[in-house]
Amino acid sequence: MIDKSYVLMMARYNAWQNNQIMDFVNVMDEDELLHDHKAFFGSIMGTLNHLLWGDTLWMSRFCSDVDAPDVPGSQSTTCTESLGEWQAERFRMDGRMRIWAQTLSNIDLAGDLVWTYTATGQDIRQAKALCVTHMFNHQTHHRGQVHAMLTASGRKAPTSDLCFMPEDA
Repeated sequence: MIDKSYVLMMARYNAWQNNQIMDFVNVMDEDELLHDHKAFFGSIMGTLNHLLWGDTLWMSRFCSDVDAPDVPGSQSTTCTESLGEWQAERFRMDGRMRIWAQTLSNIDLAGDLVWTYTATGQDIRQAKALCVTHMFNHQTHHRGQVHAMLTASGRKAPTSDLCFMPEDA
C-alpha cells in the first residue's frame, strides 16, 4: 500500500504545511483565532488543537515514547491553552514525526496495529499502512478546514499543493 518514501514525504509535507500555518496565525489576534466559523471544530484554534491532538494520539500508537493526549477526544479543541503553547507542541510533534519517518523500514509498515478505542473500550485492529495513511489524510483534511476559515475571513491562506513543496521543506 505505502512504503517508507511515502511516509518521509508526508511527514515533510506535514511540517511544511504547519510551518506555513504558523506564519499566518502569528499575525492574528486571539479573537480571530477563536472566532466560531461554524466549522466542525468551530474556530481556527479549535481545529489546530484537534489536529495536534489527533497527531499525538496516532503517534502514541506508532511510537512507545509518545504519550497519548491527556484530554479525551471530546476536549480535543482545547488541548493547548494558547497559540504559543500550540506552536511549541506542534513543533515538537512535527519533529518527532519526522524522526519516526526517518527511522522506519518498509517492514515496520506491514501487519496490523491493535489499540483500544478509549471511548468504547473496544479493541481495534487495522493494517498499519492504513493507519499511517489515515493519519496523514486526517492532517490534510483539517488543514483544509483551516485554509477555508482563513479565506472566509478575508485572509490569504498558505499554498497547500504537494507538488509545490520546496525540496528543503
